[in-house]
Amino acid sequence: MKLFNRNKFNKSTDEELILLYQKTKDKAIVGELFNRYYHMVFGVGLKYLKNSDEAQDITMIAFESLFEKLLQNEVRNFKSWLYRLSCNECLMKLRKESKTSTTEIETLEYRLESNSDELKEKEKQELTFSKLEEGIESLKEEQKICIRMFYLEERSYNEIAAKTDFTLKQVKSFIQNGKRNLKMKMQEGDF
Repeated sequence: MKLFNRNKFNKSTDEELILLYQKTKDKAIVGELFNRYYHMVFGVGLKYLKNSDEAQDITMIAFESLFEKLLQNEVRNFKSWLYRLSCNECLMKLRKESKTSTTEIETLEYRLESNSDELKEKEKQELTFSKLEEGIESLKEEQKICIRMFYLEERSYNEIAAKTDFTLKQVKSFIQNGKRNLKMKMQEGDF
């Protein structure tokens, strides 16, 4: 469900969009955030409310609240913040309707805390992977090719040698040196 023209903002990070929204109050920016995270918020609604119509309502409520909340709050990690906001909207709806007992709501809140920790861990992994990707890009071309083929494409030394015209000895050397260089760069925080 895409409602807004994405071409204008599609290369901007979430944080850049938020800063731009805080300066301009351009509602199309919230529309871009809607395009990026609609499915996540809808999924949270389904998980908590167990009803697609109610999940749709919560999704719209959450995104409508962004117009004000983004102006009032400093948001460092939008995805995590929006996830938490969505969960809170669901919990408030459940409390209001009193369909759910206090114990069930407390259980949902506990799960919310656990999911928040899992989300933070996934974000750390994504950051590590993006740093690795950046590190691979900084390697010498031969090392970069061999590292990608060996680890990302899961090719054997022989397959790499056949595909690249490097000798088997060169392939092993490029992988070994590339691994060492990546490890050093990760430890030094060069990227």
